[in-house]
Amino acid sequence: MSDANPTTSPVSSDVAELPSVKPPLEILLCAPRGFCAGVVRAIDVVERALAIYGPPVYVRHEIVHNKYVVESLKRKGAVFVRELDEVPDGSAPVIFSAHGVAKTVPHNADSRGLTTIDATCPLVTKVHREAEIHHKRGRHVLLVGHSGHPEVVGTMGQLPKGSITLVEDLEQIAALEPENRDNLAWVTQTTLSVDDTRHIVAALKEKFPTITGPHKDDICYATTNRQEAVKQVAPLVDAVIVVGSSNSSNSQRLREVAERVGCPITRLVLRAEEIDWPAFEGIRKLGLTAGASAPEVLVEEIIDAFAARYTVTVDTVSTVVEDMSFPLPRELRSEAAE
Repeated sequence: MSDANPTTSPVSSDVAELPSVKPPLEILLCAPRGFCAGVVRAIDVVERALAIYGPPVYVRHEIVHNKYVVESLKRKGAVFVRELDEVPDGSAPVIFSAHGVAKTVPHNADSRGLTTIDATCPLVTKVHREAEIHHKRGRHVLLVGHSGHPEVVGTMGQLPKGSITLVEDLEQIAALEPENRDNLAWVTQTTLSVDDTRHIVAALKEKFPTITGPHKDDICYATTNRQEAVKQVAPLVDAVIVVGSSNSSNSQRLREVAERVGCPITRLVLRAEEIDWPAFEGIRKLGLTAGASAPEVLVEEIIDAFAARYTVTVDTVSTVVEDMSFPLPRELRSEAAE
């Protein structure tokens, strides 16, 4: 017979902490938030490839920077690898992530006879093309971005070594002494802070007045729109939560934007289980957004977690309506796949 007393069965600490009387909490939901067109396309690429080829489908690096999305695709039969040498020979396709890859990657895949599908976001491809055009015109390219980010690695890998220089901050600009200062061009990573990048570009133009830039801003529409929504909401609330992965550049930038405009509590969390509840004690207004690779189901999960502790009302603050969409790669469109 069990020694356990049914009247004293264990209660989870999470439940035990719930208040008997819920204080009020107004949640201001940023719009737009969450998935952008490039992320939707990349996820659709993997799911469509699984439907056409059957599992396994190999994906080089995380298709997008969100662990929830990656784990969901793993359960459907996607296998994520760091490099092509982890992909076995055979007919199973390998997909390149939304962040883009260096030119050597598809070349190596072709040399092995692998079937490849490119899920690079078209707005990242735009930056690749800009860098190539500048190089063909004899310009040295300065790439504004974060060292080690897959998008930066991919963009730098479009040009021969020594033809492109990464610029991360103002200090690096001060130290720049290119061979031909009158024949330069700049491009940027698509997921940067709009404000930080503006300062860096201004410094580049001041030091190199003849430098050539893109015809249209390289920072993508989704990054810009989500940052603008946070700028509207953050001054109105006691705390801001950004739903997203820690390795997501655009999600990290959203948290920084909220902090920069003066919100006293800013947190980046992937799931409700990561919420540091003591940090939010006493708040009455919460701003909530999501990075461009975070699914809406995780936003709803966060709202539900707060609703268990507060009497919640939710209002949406919308700054712009997004209607962007990108077609699938030609080989995955219905007419080509059938």
